[in-house]
Amino acid sequence: MALKDIRGQENAVSIIKGIMARDRIAGSYLFTGESGIGKRTAALNFAKALNCLDISGQGSGMDSCDSCSSCRKIDAGTHPDLLVIDPEDRQIKIEEIRAVEEALAFRPFEGRKKIVLIDDADTMNQAAANAFLKTLEEPPEGSLIILVSSRPDRMPSTVLSRCSRIPFRTLSLDACREVLHGKISDEDADKAARLSLGRPGLALSSDLKEDRDWFVNLLGAMLKADKDNWASRPEAEKWLDIAMAYFRDLAVLRISGRASALINADIQKEMAKTGKSVELQGIIAICKELSSLKGLLQFNLNKSLVWNYTASMLRKGLLS
Repeated sequence: MALKDIRGQENAVSIIKGIMARDRIAGSYLFTGESGIGKRTAALNFAKALNCLDISGQGSGMDSCDSCSSCRKIDAGTHPDLLVIDPEDRQIKIEEIRAVEEALAFRPFEGRKKIVLIDDADTMNQAAANAFLKTLEEPPEGSLIILVSSRPDRMPSTVLSRCSRIPFRTLSLDACREVLHGKISDEDADKAARLSLGRPGLALSSDLKEDRDWFVNLLGAMLKADKDNWASRPEAEKWLDIAMAYFRDLAVLRISGRASALINADIQKEMAKTGKSVELQGIIAICKELSSLKGLLQFNLNKSLVWNYTASMLRKGLLS
């Protein structure tokens, strides 16, 4: 895969190619946007284009050939001038940042650039972020740092201010289908494209229908006043994400009744039963409350308390 093969991110890819065409590459970039929309893929292909050994037919080096030894090594994760950092236990610690600084202390071994890609950069703890500031502000010559984050609002302003931001957007339904085509069946691709909300990476990494069915079961448990069934805070966040799409569909049903406009079109009848006694304004009020709860979860709220509050709010909104 090369930059030209990335679907649905024409604007971001155009920015990246423009940077290379002008030969005005900054020392650090921040790729932002929802999870599962191609930020990490674009970062890896940016690295491939910068270190590609065969640039003769690639538009003055604005893309990779995708076949030279450098491109193949990056695909395999074995290129000596590319270091990829992922969080461990949902956190990037100062030890990982020290490893980055140690790697950047050496000049590129065989490529034109020494490149560090830090995925989920928002999980850097405070000590790691503070230790990284000087390197971000003055990266060593011949190096490039790419931070990838779906939650840049959780990153310190001191880190954000030192990076050039490239925004990525969620994909259209057609672009999602195109990405998923050939990877899963056409029938499943259409359903997964809808449920992914423009994030095909999520459709490929998890069973979104199974996740949605799990959400519906827990919604039923909430309406029956069952005890907390969330196994963890991340699970609570996932449930609230799916809930936002579900109640968005209830609002669409109230406004237009068109199944073609629904994310969860395959369970339209079941949703109609759930929302039969609530008016549009009530559905909108529930959506606002769920959005607020999702934002508050980052402050380490007790998940059992959030469950009980959410269940009480939904019983009042849907059953009264």
